[in-house]
This record gives sequence, structure tokens and C-alpha cells, in this order.
Amino acid sequence: MDSIVYVPELPLPYADSYMVPAIDMRAGQTGDFVAMGVQALGLRTHHIDLIGDDHEGDLVRALHRERGIAFTEVPQRGGTKRAVNLVGPDGRRLSLYDNSRSMEADRLPPEVIEPLAAVSRHAHVSLTYPCAFALPTLRAKGVTISTDLHNWDGHETYHEAFAHEADLVFLSTTALKDPEKTMRQIAAKGRARAIIATAGAEGAHLLVDGDLTHVPTVPPPAPVVDSNGAGDAFASGYLFGWLAGEAPRTCARYGAIAGAYACTVPSTRADVISKDQLLAMAAGPARA
Repeated sequence: MDSIVYVPELPLPYADSYMVPAIDMRAGQTGDFVAMGVQALGLRTHHIDLIGDDHEGDLVRALHRERGIAFTEVPQRGGTKRAVNLVGPDGRRLSLYDNSRSMEADRLPPEVIEPLAAVSRHAHVSLTYPCAFALPTLRAKGVTISTDLHNWDGHETYHEAFAHEADLVFLSTTALKDPEKTMRQIAAKGRARAIIATAGAEGAHLLVDGDLTHVPTVPPPAPVVDSNGAGDAFASGYLFGWLAGEAPRTCARYGAIAGAYACTVPSTRADVISKDQLLAMAAGPARA
């Protein structure tokens, strides 16, 4: 559950108070946005998550009902996860995560995961503590796996289980001193077929079979207002292409298109690009 606050600038200088536009609360963290993204692109989708028996959890349930996304919930004893996202005028964001909701014993039960994995081709695994324990179950069922390491610095050991077990690895270059070095380390130590590092307005980097290539940005279809959800949209677009058997460069272009579209949508709305919109934009010329 995200509370969205539009602020006059980032970083935000200290002041006793600020007058800001309406503060909105809406469902939609990484798992929700990827589920919405791939479902809107026509992929059969089922989302598993831990949520609380609280008002915030009700909003998450309502989002899935409204979007027609099959949803299996596992009780989160600490309550539904929450965050505050500060969004600047240029669309950049700063996220403040409430880390008090998770508990050491939180798990996604194998008996819940196994039947769904048995009838699925692929699982996108969010970078949350309980999901790390689901990786062996998914691998045993033979589904391919993707994950998003977000702003990993390349050193924090928590991320390594995700990085090394996934067939597709997404991450941001935000905290990386040497993106190519980190990408090649993931490839050497794990099983990834493709590693994609997004770099905002600079595009993205794609590593496949030892070859590193640059993925150009795509002109957004409207003014950029908010970068929230852009990484999740990129992953959704890439997965759409990958599961259709497209070449990695084509998958990355789909991701860039979906990410650019997401930047035109305010965080207060949970809109994602449709299959028809993505394919129409993909048919246009690529930026050099």
C-alpha cells in the first residue's frame, strides 16, 4: 500500500511544514504492478502475496477484483506492507518503506505455490523476504523465474539468492558503480539467460550470452509526470516478449515502451499499457 505525496523538490529541504496536493493512498507495490502489467498484455496471471486483515489489505483485494486478476492471499500477521512515496516535479521518487510489517516466520507455503507452479510456465518473484524461501519450490516445479533486484549495490548478500536463481534478472543502475561488472558477475555466478539493467533516461543495458548492448529509450506518448512503476512496467513488457519467444532486443524494446508509458501516469492512478498500445508503439521507429 503506497501513500503518494507530491513534493516541490527532491531532496526535500527541512521545513516545519509544506503545503502539498492531495495525499492519496492506493494499492500497488512491485507485485501488484507486475501482475497488472502482464495481465493487461494478455498473459494469464495469478498473483500470490502476503497481506493483512486490515483496511489496506481490503484495498489490495479490491484492486485485484477490479482488474480481474486471480489472487491468492497468505495472512500477513504484521499487517499489509506500506510505504510513502515522495514524488518530485520531474517525476523522480523517494520511497520510505515501513519495515515493521514483516516477521521472520513469514512464508509462502509450498502447498499454496506448488499447484499454481504446476500449471504455469513462469514465475516473477518479488524481492521480499518470504519470496526467497519460495525459490527452491519454483525451481523444483520447472518453471522459469524472473526477479527484479531494484537498486541493488552489487554487494548486499540478501539479493544474491534472487540474482543467482533467476533465469531473467532485472535491476537498476542507480546504486551501481560499475553496472557491467555487476551484470557479468550475476551471469557468472547464477543461471540467468538475460540480465537487464535499467538506467532511466539513459535507457538500459542488456547482457545476453556474454554480449552487452545498449537499449535506447523510447519517447513517452505524453509528458513525464511520475517514475513510480516504470521498472515494473519494463519487466512486464520484457516478459511479454520473452514468453512469446521474441529475441532479447525485441523484448527489451517492449520493456522500454512499457516503462516510458508508465512515466506518463501519475502514481495516484494504476494504469498500465495495453497490448494494442504496446504493439502500436513498437511498430514505430526506434530512437538511436
